[in-house]
Amino acid sequence: MKPIWIVDDDQSIRFVLEKALLRERLPTRSFSNPRDVLAALQTAPDEDSPQVLVSDIRMPGGSGLDLLEKVKIRYPGLPVIIMTAYSDLDSAVSAFQGGAFEYLPKPFDLPKAVELIRRAVEESQREEIVEDRIEEAPEMLGQAPAMQDVFRAIGRLSQSLVTVMITGESGSGKELVARALHKHSARANGPFIAINTAAIPKDLLESELFGHERGAFTGAQTMRRGRFEQADGGTLFLDEIGDMPFELQTRLLRVLSDGHFYRVGGHSAIKTQVRVIAATHQNLEQRVKDGVFREDLFHRLNVIRLRLPPLRERKEDISMLTRHFLQKSAQQLGGETKRLSDAALACLETFPFPGNVRQLENICHWLTVMAPSQVVEPDDLPPEIIPTAAPASVAVPAVIPATVAAEAPISIAKPAKSNAIADSDSGNWEELLELEARNMLELGRTDAWNAIIARAESRLILAALANTKGRRIEAATQLGIGRNTITRKIQELGLE
Repeated sequence: MKPIWIVDDDQSIRFVLEKALLRERLPTRSFSNPRDVLAALQTAPDEDSPQVLVSDIRMPGGSGLDLLEKVKIRYPGLPVIIMTAYSDLDSAVSAFQGGAFEYLPKPFDLPKAVELIRRAVEESQREEIVEDRIEEAPEMLGQAPAMQDVFRAIGRLSQSLVTVMITGESGSGKELVARALHKHSARANGPFIAINTAAIPKDLLESELFGHERGAFTGAQTMRRGRFEQADGGTLFLDEIGDMPFELQTRLLRVLSDGHFYRVGGHSAIKTQVRVIAATHQNLEQRVKDGVFREDLFHRLNVIRLRLPPLRERKEDISMLTRHFLQKSAQQLGGETKRLSDAALACLETFPFPGNVRQLENICHWLTVMAPSQVVEPDDLPPEIIPTAAPASVAVPAVIPATVAAEAPISIAKPAKSNAIADSDSGNWEELLELEARNMLELGRTDAWNAIIARAESRLILAALANTKGRRIEAATQLGIGRNTITRKIQELGLE
């Protein structure tokens, strides 16, 4: 592995970090000023170039922020951690604007500093494997079988101008499907006009669709072409068709039948050649039964139906979509592309996403602005994504000393058996878990879920820490959780 480069004019800081990283089997190379770093970058072979750069912000002979700027020009993917004893807002903002991986104020907790450097190493290694390039955004993304069915249907319909009905929940991407159908049709050179019938007031919708003549109503000072005229020779996408007023459905049926319509206040029939694609998140069959949607219009629109699956049915696409949206957000906002840790991605993959792909895109915008570092951990996710944590007041058999030296591993004693779950010698632990839950429920307790989860989590963490002789980073790796997660859990469960 390449070395960690440490830049600080304080020899004691360099010494402490070198020894701590050596214990973690991470090679280092130290410098006392930015000039030597820049000179070394010019001559260092690739195998001796930095894996991560850790730099002070104020040093004789140069600024860490200036060094950050120059290093990023040559190594844009190199994680740079900025240290400073001057914990002011301007320094933090400047560091992040310059592309710093993280901002580390002095004095720092040594285990946390090592943990941060370890995260930066993982980011750097990931960067070496996969180079982020912002490519032209594809029309649609999806590897899930349900999405492949949609793609195949779009391909089959590419040579046809048949009317299509797209169904799917809000935010699932129905307009993207409509645009793809238009782009791959014989009318791709014609206009694509979209209108959301639910977003336009009832009194204005008729004029929006069919246009109006001058003086047709108060305020109609000029003649206006409607969406059907604007889409002539192309495609008209009618989103949320299920919300169209009943009286307008009759006029729409007439246009679909013979291609003729009248502007509001007009007396001359207008001929149009438009392919209509409709979409809805509602059950149109039920709306027909309820008498609020015309059955003849339903059959006219429902020639070919495409169902777009919700995001919860295509969880295998979440990783790809997240990466795409984070790249897109970084490009739009002018920042560096964030990445999700495995633990954070696992949280997203278990979230039901009621807002579907649109909600995931909004979350990626939020992370681009709000996530504190380049690698997003579970703790960095929006509050609605993070599972509800167990209350800190739940009693657990904690035996970790309250105070531990900064560099010493956590010492752990074997916990005493104090309840049915812990007493695995007396029988099958899953049966004991069920018995414990029943006992709590029969006693009328309403916190059974949180209480048992907290006790189980504490046992898992204690076992992992005992196995790694108190080293949290290794314990988190063995448990398959993020380093921030194990630190937070230790605090919440009273294990510290």
